Amino acid sequence: MRAIRFHDFGDPGVLRPDEIDRPVAGPGQVLVRVAATSFNPVDAALRAGYLREAMPLTLPHTPGVDVAGTTEDGRRVIGFLPMTEAGAAAEWVAAPADVLTAAPASIPLADAAAVPAVALTAWQGLFEHAGLQAGQRVLINGAGGGVGGYAVQFAKAAGAHVLATASARSARTVREQGADELLDYTAGPVADTVTEPVDVVLNLVRADDAAMAALVRLVRPGGVVVTTASPAPEDTERKVRTVSMYVRSDAAQLAQVVERIDAGAVRVDVSARHPLADLPRVHEASEAGRLRGKVVIEVAP
Repeated sequence: MRAIRFHDFGDPGVLRPDEIDRPVAGPGQVLVRVAATSFNPVDAALRAGYLREAMPLTLPHTPGVDVAGTTEDGRRVIGFLPMTEAGAAAEWVAAPADVLTAAPASIPLADAAAVPAVALTAWQGLFEHAGLQAGQRVLINGAGGGVGGYAVQFAKAAGAHVLATASARSARTVREQGADELLDYTAGPVADTVTEPVDVVLNLVRADDAAMAALVRLVRPGGVVVTTASPAPEDTERKVRTVSMYVRSDAAQLAQVVERIDAGAVRVDVSARHPLADLPRVHEASEAGRLRGKVVIEVAP
């Protein structure tokens, strides 16, 4: 079968096409015919070797933590795959059965690959770690990215007042997703443009220590900063919690997201679609800062 793998850690050039044997489903696994995967920053970090100690891989490795596809018995499924096991940048993948849930019926199956990792990150960040409630003010720093788009929609649906940072190229999309206030991070420090305290900050971008400290100061006493990127300093005097989060696979949460998609309450934004052979170029575009939103990698013809 066709696959894209890397045999060594390095730049996007280490990604190359391979013809490999179809995997065999082991105990607790399901064989999935892949319709598509998607690009996530963690794929690039794993390929570059930045996470080799925290997440050791067996080389050669097939990337692609998101999967959308069809099981051998004909079920359309999506899931967030284990990061250290073979991914979905291949025609078939052996996926743990307990990470899979039914794919949305209202969108193309390949586009559903844009959902699992980013939607789960947004859901867990807002509701598990931040405990977001209706009526609260939430700042989503990095709303123009894949996680940010879902975070804006989830927060708005939960009854929060949503402040969102975005550049001009993603401002329209973020506004359509439900942001109440749009902050252009290219115009100056985000903290300088927020005029009232917030209850929650969901930080999705890398920032220096000073910028993260400024985000903490935006939070009212008793609030919380949840970050998927740079760590935030604690503020024990004002009882502001800071959480550095890592997403985990959760099929039940993913099923709730799928229900919202099929009900028309959550929009799946796919910014670009590429064939499997283009995966190295997608990684190159990411490193050059040219990607916006979610990029789907189509595997099935």
